Amino acid sequence: MMIDEKPWGGRFNEPTNKLVEEFTASIEFDKRLCQYDIEGSIAHCMMLARQGIISGEEEKKIVAGLKDVLRDIEAGEITFSLDLEDIHMVIEKTLVDRIGKTGEKLHTGRSRNDQISLDIRLYLRDEINRITGLIMALKSSILAAAKKEIDTILPGYTHLQKAQPVLLSHYLLAYREMLDRDEERLKECCRRVNVMPLGSAALAGTRLPIDREYVAELLKFPKVTTNSIDTVSDRDFVAEFIFDAGLLMMHMSRFCEDIIIWSSGEFGFVEISDSFTTGSSIMPQKKNPDVAELIRGKTGRVYGNLIAILTVMKGIPMSYNRDMQEDKEPLFDTVDTVKGCLHVLSEMIGNLKFNRKRMLEEAARGFSTATDVADYLVMKGVPFRESHRITGHLVRYCLEKNKVLSALSIEELRQFYAGFDEEIYRCLTVENSVNSKKSYGGTARESVLKRIEELGD
Repeated sequence: MMIDEKPWGGRFNEPTNKLVEEFTASIEFDKRLCQYDIEGSIAHCMMLARQGIISGEEEKKIVAGLKDVLRDIEAGEITFSLDLEDIHMVIEKTLVDRIGKTGEKLHTGRSRNDQISLDIRLYLRDEINRITGLIMALKSSILAAAKKEIDTILPGYTHLQKAQPVLLSHYLLAYREMLDRDEERLKECCRRVNVMPLGSAALAGTRLPIDREYVAELLKFPKVTTNSIDTVSDRDFVAEFIFDAGLLMMHMSRFCEDIIIWSSGEFGFVEISDSFTTGSSIMPQKKNPDVAELIRGKTGRVYGNLIAILTVMKGIPMSYNRDMQEDKEPLFDTVDTVKGCLHVLSEMIGNLKFNRKRMLEEAARGFSTATDVADYLVMKGVPFRESHRITGHLVRYCLEKNKVLSALSIEELRQFYAGFDEEIYRCLTVENSVNSKKSYGGTARESVLKRIEELGD
């Protein structure tokens, strides 16, 4: 390519070194923005014509040409060349080759600096909508499982030690609450994404009589950016999205970690369908939770993307710098990773078989109803700290005698507190323990059913 064929080549005397072209080119990854680049270019062209900067005939020619270019790109009929650097230059060069000098008027009043910001915002706006749709599907899968397991009791853990019995449905809905927050965060992020940057040009705006509000209207942006320097410098919305995606991945990873542990022989709480597991190349007996493990692993990948974009942005001076080209690969990878994980996890949840008998047996072990004994004593008028000590002494006694709380006679119980009566035995069943937790947000069956009803879907 001749020097002057570069859109910026007029100032240069020597052609770009081929190594530099390869090193600086972004076309291999930003080509996925072609739809948005052309969508933004059409709106920009329509504005230029409305403002009298180009003629109506030129507008028609450019718009028709852009639509043809998009159709041919989507059909795979356009070759992407590294010497054209990026998707903007590929589209512009192809347009000029097809419609002639008129195509060179398209870039009037804008820069690649505000153009790429527009493309990314249009892209991310769509992808956030797709991701929130996948979150809703995952929430529906979790809610369906919660309804199915409304009577299933399992041991709840703190510090990975048995703590208190809870309903499996309550446990599942805890993850749904996390996903509600994830969805809310992404929608909030989308508000900041959904601001129209075009018209900021390189960094100072333009002297041409453009109409930014009209472009915003065409592209369905509710508002425009207010500072041209900040506009071309800003990748906060990219970092914010990846951060939100990182929290979403963390929540999926925690769920997968539980499923991985629960599916082990040591726990035996759940069996994952064969269709969502894999085997070993050497050990014929193995059934590995690879889907859950990969989601857990890919979480670190998204965290890495967040660190990458923060590191890129942390030290660059105002305003646009080429470093910012490094925003796209972390962004695109995050979008692809999150969407893939959401989709497969939603399907996997529908293919889990919980071992209700095993869960119930384990829920009854480990003195999981000890807190219920303490609460019983509080209801008898014993101060909580004293009831805690009494119950602790009971547990120690059981450990010494190799007994469980429910096996203690009333005479043994009264050695520690004279006011014990037969009602204590009702407190020691896991079913009564669960259903006594009627405080708002608790694990009692009636509370969980009420929450399920609130959730509706």
